[in-house]
Amino acid sequence: MNVVLHRKVVLTDDDLPAALDSDPRQSARLILTAAGQGIVEAQVLLGQILLDGRGISKDPPLALNWFRIAARSGNAMALNMLGRCLEHGWGCSADAATAAQHYRTATHAGLDWGMYNLANLLATGRGLARDQASAFTLYQRAADLGHAKSMNLVGRFFEEGRLVPRNLPLAHDWYRRSAEAGDFRGQFSHAAVLAERNHIEQALVWLHRALEAGNLNFLRFARHALLQSSHEAIRILARNYFSRAALLGDDDDRQAQRDFIQSRG
Repeated sequence: MNVVLHRKVVLTDDDLPAALDSDPRQSARLILTAAGQGIVEAQVLLGQILLDGRGISKDPPLALNWFRIAARSGNAMALNMLGRCLEHGWGCSADAATAAQHYRTATHAGLDWGMYNLANLLATGRGLARDQASAFTLYQRAADLGHAKSMNLVGRFFEEGRLVPRNLPLAHDWYRRSAEAGDFRGQFSHAAVLAERNHIEQALVWLHRALEAGNLNFLRFARHALLQSSHEAIRILARNYFSRAALLGDDDDRQAQRDFIQSRG
C-alpha cells in the first residue's frame, strides 16, 4: 500500500514505521493531508496513529471517525479496525455484536485480521453465540494466509487435541512458524518446546524476542510461567519480565517486581 500526494508516492507500508520513528510528526502531517484528499489507505493509517498517539495527539473518537470514512469504500482493514474500536470501546461504547458484523465483512473480503478477530469473538461467545468449531476454521484460514497470531492458536488446538486429534509435532511446527512470523505468544510457545527438548540457548533467544514485543497482559502471565521452569537460566530471565511489566504496568506490577527481587535475595 502506498500513500500518494499529488500523484507522487511519499510513504509506503515499509517506510511508515521508520518514518514514524524518525520524525513521527512530519509523517502524521503527510498522512493527514493524504487522508483529507480522500486516499483510503491514508485514512486507515490516520485512524491507527490517532489510536496509538504516534506523531499526533491520541484521539480514539477521531480515529473511529476516520475508520468509518475509510470503511465506506469497503476497505477491509478499515472495516476490521472499525470492529476493533467497537469491540474494545475505543472512542465509543463497546458493542461486540456490531464489531462481529464488521469482522465478518472483512473476513468475506479475505482479510486475515478479520478472520482472527471474528474467531476470537466466536471462541469466547462475545457478541455471537460461542462456536469453537467455527473459530478454529477461521484461525486455520488466517494461519494458512500467514497470520502469525492465528498460527499460534492453531498450534494450541493441536497440542490440546481440541476439536482435532492431538498432534504434538504439528502443534510444535505451528508454534515455530508463528514465532518466525513475529508473534510474541508464538515465540513463547516455541521457546517452551525448545526448553522441553533441552535446547536452552535457542529457547532463551525466543524468550528475549517475546519479552521485547509482548504486551502487558502477556508479560504478567509469562513472568510467573518462567519461574516454574526446571532450567535455572530461564528462571533467571523472569527478572527481565518482571522489570518490563513494572515499566509498562501499574503499582501492582511494581510491587510484584519488588516481591520477586526480595524472594530471590
